[in-house]
Amino acid sequence: MGLGKKSKFLLKKVMKKEYFSSAFRWKLLHIQNTIMDTLVFKILSLVEALVLLRSEVLSRHHDLLSQLSSLHHAEHALSTLRSSLSSLQSSLRRLRSELSTPLRQISSNTTTLCNLHRTTELISYSVRFLRLSKKLRDLTSAAASEPERLDLAKAAQLYSEILALCNEYDLGGIDAVDEELNWVRETGDRLRNEAMKVLERGMEGLNQAEVGTGLQVFYNLGELKGTVEGVVNKYKGLGAKSVSVALDMKAISGSGGSGFGPGGIRGSGTPQIGGGVKAREALWQRLGNCMDQLHSIAVSVWHLQRVLSKKRDPFTHVLLLDEVIQEGDPMLTDRVWEAVAKAFSTQMKSAFTASSFVKEIFTMGYPKLYSLIENLLDRISRDTDVKGVLPAINSAGKEQIISSVEIFQTAFLAHCLSRLSDLVNSVFPMSSRGSVPSKEQISKIISRIQEEIEAVQVDARLTLLVLREIGKVLLLLAERTEYQISTGPESRQVSGPATPAQLKNFTLCQHLQDVHTRISSMIKGMPSIAADVLSASLGAIYGVACDSVTSLFQAMLDRLESCILQIHDQNFGVLGMDAAMDNNASPYMEELQKCILHFRSEFLSRLLPSRNTTAPGTENICTRLVQSMASRVLVFFIRHASLVRPLSESGKLRMARDMAELELAVGQNLFPVEQLGAPYRALRAFRPLIFLETSQFASSPLLQDLPPNVILHHLYTRGPEELQSPLQRNKLTPLQYSLWLDSQGEDQIWKGIKATLDDYAANVRSRGDKEFSPVYPLLLQLGSSLTEKIQGSSKS
Repeated sequence: MGLGKKSKFLLKKVMKKEYFSSAFRWKLLHIQNTIMDTLVFKILSLVEALVLLRSEVLSRHHDLLSQLSSLHHAEHALSTLRSSLSSLQSSLRRLRSELSTPLRQISSNTTTLCNLHRTTELISYSVRFLRLSKKLRDLTSAAASEPERLDLAKAAQLYSEILALCNEYDLGGIDAVDEELNWVRETGDRLRNEAMKVLERGMEGLNQAEVGTGLQVFYNLGELKGTVEGVVNKYKGLGAKSVSVALDMKAISGSGGSGFGPGGIRGSGTPQIGGGVKAREALWQRLGNCMDQLHSIAVSVWHLQRVLSKKRDPFTHVLLLDEVIQEGDPMLTDRVWEAVAKAFSTQMKSAFTASSFVKEIFTMGYPKLYSLIENLLDRISRDTDVKGVLPAINSAGKEQIISSVEIFQTAFLAHCLSRLSDLVNSVFPMSSRGSVPSKEQISKIISRIQEEIEAVQVDARLTLLVLREIGKVLLLLAERTEYQISTGPESRQVSGPATPAQLKNFTLCQHLQDVHTRISSMIKGMPSIAADVLSASLGAIYGVACDSVTSLFQAMLDRLESCILQIHDQNFGVLGMDAAMDNNASPYMEELQKCILHFRSEFLSRLLPSRNTTAPGTENICTRLVQSMASRVLVFFIRHASLVRPLSESGKLRMARDMAELELAVGQNLFPVEQLGAPYRALRAFRPLIFLETSQFASSPLLQDLPPNVILHHLYTRGPEELQSPLQRNKLTPLQYSLWLDSQGEDQIWKGIKATLDDYAANVRSRGDKEFSPVYPLLLQLGSSLTEKIQGSSKS
């Protein structure tokens, strides 16, 4: 509250000597009371006289009216009244003059008393001020010899109480207070300095006790929010300065000399001759130091935030973080990191556009640049991973700093694609279609791809980005190779030796096989997503490799199938010992063996890897094609062997010898038959099946390894001639019926077989016969049961 000049004058006199005694104060109060009593008595007397006068007038109203019988009486009465009123006014004036002087005295004395009261309050507050100041002096003087023993929080609390007392009661202008106040303010400055040292020391050393002490001091001083904001702004500036210094090319060049001599930096940011290596090393070293500084800044601010979120004032129990951050405001770490990320992004963009030297270093060395950033983020996350405390950087903050170098990432990936594409274009020039690259050239492409993967393999995200670029290169490689593939009759001929066109296709196929195998082995140890990224590109490589020899394999398979179809030209129904004792293979089988030997020597030997140089279990594209061809040959043979009709006992022996010859020829020249799975098991099961008695069919375990249509077709050979097979009923050639079988499922094949059985049953009934061939019910039984099993397995 304010204080007038007169009060302060009286206060100074009171502080110099005692102006009023206690007896005088009581006398003054007695006079005041007496004057007030007299004034009140006179006012009450006047009011009483007025009330009596009014009552008299009212009580004698009729008498007065009666006395106004004439104008004379009225005038007389009025003159009497005027004299009475004049007398009353005179009395009031006299009373006013008598009361005004005491009233003025009362007002003056009241003002004096009020000033005295306020003066006594000022004296009391001043005394309290001096006592608090003495406590502060005692506290600081006790720690003068050992400053570390000073209780900063308690001193700050005293300082705040002193200033609050001085400001609330306006103690300025009092000499004793003013003299002491100067010292108090100087002490406050020292407290702030000491508290800031403790706070900064605690943040740098990650000491929670010191940080908590510093924060408590500023909270007691009432300056917590402003101080914390100042510290945050300081660290923002340190982060921005650290980034700026790291990319200061003039400073980098000047570290080894003047910066304008040999090895200096030109105006475009490019080092002069002889200074490139040193400048590059200096740039990476400065950037590494920058990462260390940013780590220290982030962890220090996080530590400050952590202490704020835990510490409460011991008296008010207020959480210090609530005093600094309001609801909806960003956290301290977010503010600092946002400023750091913004400065980093600005500097990176500036370096990319303004300095060709920095652009080249960070583009070519992007994996190293990204590794530095990734290590920084990992270190910060690891060092601030404390249960129940927010980390220093969230996912959005990490993305901010990573996105700032995306311009170098884009340039790096473009450069990677350009290097690999140029290499592929040099191996497969568009101007020449007939040229075939050498194995060394293909190995160079694969080695370069491996180098690109190894350069970024430490980072999974960057590896996937590089793999996408490699995928583009593989697609280009597949496109250029496909352009070189020879087509036409020369590439499909199988009767003579390999033609130049076929040899060229073989070389291209082997090149693509090598690429597919080695790239697949590179990504074998990587996460599955790496294989997903390259699956389309490797699929294209695989497809083109297959396309280069697919027509040849199809021509070889057609030739082998045509040999097998000749089984229907043989007579397996001949009876006699001569046929049974003949150990020679059938003519069609001899021709089939010759074709397989020819294919092996002329084509497959050039495509398949050597068994001595191939690791067990490894396969390539041509191996799969040969495996598929071998399986088809066995399946095709079993199908048409089951269609042979009639089949005598000697014919069965001859067919068994043919099967043995087929197994031997396929196993030695195409693919190990024991690795073919179901086709080989079917071949092995069909050989003893043809010797089974018809009555043993239903319970034979051999049926499990044979397709249902093979079993049913073979049973026709055991039935009467009038039981026509679907081949005979529909008057198809073996080739036509075989093509139909390839396009149908077992259920459709059974429908065709069932139609022949229905025709047979109708013919028997039309003749009036009551007995059917034993094969008829067996076909019905096996056909229904086998097709039901297949349908059930397909549904499951």
